[in-house]
Amino acid sequence: PVQAVKYALRSLAARISSLDAEIKELERSLATLVHSIVPTLLSRVGIGTIHAAQLLITAGENIERLHSEAAFARLCGVAPVPVSSGKSHRMRLHRGGDRKANRALHMIAVVRLRYDARTIDYMQRRLAEGFSKKDVLRCLKRFIAREVYNDLRHDLIAA
Repeated sequence: PVQAVKYALRSLAARISSLDAEIKELERSLATLVHSIVPTLLSRVGIGTIHAAQLLITAGENIERLHSEAAFARLCGVAPVPVSSGKSHRMRLHRGGDRKANRALHMIAVVRLRYDARTIDYMQRRLAEGFSKKDVLRCLKRFIAREVYNDLRHDLIAA
């Protein structure tokens, strides 16, 4: 039994190693493709190859079908929807749209909150105004969607 376990672990380690090498090769080729299509988008803080590829997939080949950045935000699930009742005036994000694109925008916002000074200042200012962290993140995701749409439009129309 001990030898069988050792053999199984060795074969699993070899399989993991080969899969890691395959992933690295695929990411390298994806990086080449994405960089040739959307170089402006990749120059933004917090946007890496995988997130840019996901947002490119969400936008599709024909960016002109999206008539505005608001349509792209709705497609990504970051369009604000009013949920006010009584004297409270709040917004929430549209729950529809592409969940993977929403996740990409969320991760970009999280990275910017950690490394981008302008985003950190924005967060502090909005928290001082009485917004919750969740509301600030909603605003950031909407801003990033606007920025991504404009970059995608610039890169895809120029190509």
